[in-house]
Amino acid sequence: MDALKLKILELLKEDARRSAELIATMLGTAEAEVARAISEMEADKVIVKYATVVNWSKVDDEKVTALIEVQITPERGRGFDAIAERIYLYPEVKSVYLMSGAYDLLVEVEGNSLKQVASFVSNKLSPIDRVLSTKTNFILKKYKQDGIIFEDQADDHRMLVSP
Repeated sequence: MDALKLKILELLKEDARRSAELIATMLGTAEAEVARAISEMEADKVIVKYATVVNWSKVDDEKVTALIEVQITPERGRGFDAIAERIYLYPEVKSVYLMSGAYDLLVEVEGNSLKQVASFVSNKLSPIDRVLSTKTNFILKKYKQDGIIFEDQADDHRMLVSP
C-alpha cells in the first residue's frame, strides 16, 4: 500500500467525518487524488465501515458487554475458521478474535442484562461442538476505547511554584 493511502487511513481513523477536501489540504495533495484513493480502499474492503465511538454509559447503563475466552478443538482442514464463523453469525456477537495464549478465541458479546449474556453462553456458545470451555468476563466500566478516553480527567489544582 502506498504512503498516501496509509496517511489517509490514519486521518480517517482519527476522524471519519473528514472530507476528501480537508484531507487533501492536510496532506498537500489534490482532492481528486484523495477521493480516488478512498474509493479504491472502499472497493478493496480496506475501509470497511465508518463508525462512531459512543460512550454508552452516558446513554444506556443497562447494556452489558462481556469478553468470553473460548477454548476449542480446531476442525480438520479448516482449523479455527469454521467454529469462529459459526460463533460470529450470532447477532449478540460483536467481535471474534483468534488469540495466542491460554485460549483460542476471544468473543465480545452484548446483551441487555447479565442474565441474557449468561443465557447466550450456556444455551448457544457452550453447546457448540468442539467448544471445550468458556470463561466469561463482564466489562464493568470502559475508560478508553479506540484511543478515546471516556472519563474527564481531573484538573490539576496544585499551585505553581517558581524559583
